[in-house]
Amino acid sequence: MTQHNHPAPLGDLAGEMGAAFVAFDDAVFNGAGEIPRKYRELIALGVALTTQCDACLKGHARAAVEYGATEEELAETTYITAALRAGGGIVHGMKALAAVQRTAVP
Repeated sequence: MTQHNHPAPLGDLAGEMGAAFVAFDDAVFNGAGEIPRKYRELIALGVALTTQCDACLKGHARAAVEYGATEEELAETTYITAALRAGGGIVHGMKALAAVQRTAVP
């Protein structure tokens, strides 16, 4: 079973906070819930693609495959993530345009 590792000394230096985060992370990925582990890892991969964290990308991609995801599912997760990122850019572009249009003097 894949365990998510958080590098020392950061967690060690934070003491109680570091231990609490490790426990939280363990509960999220290994705890009870309705979403199977494969899908938890694919969701995490989508977020990692958005945040562009190399360690998260590698770790969650490997874990997703370990829990049954196919390379096709990894590819689809990538395009779903790209579509959401593009959608966010369009929505914020519309907000920028609306801000300019509201302040324009006729």
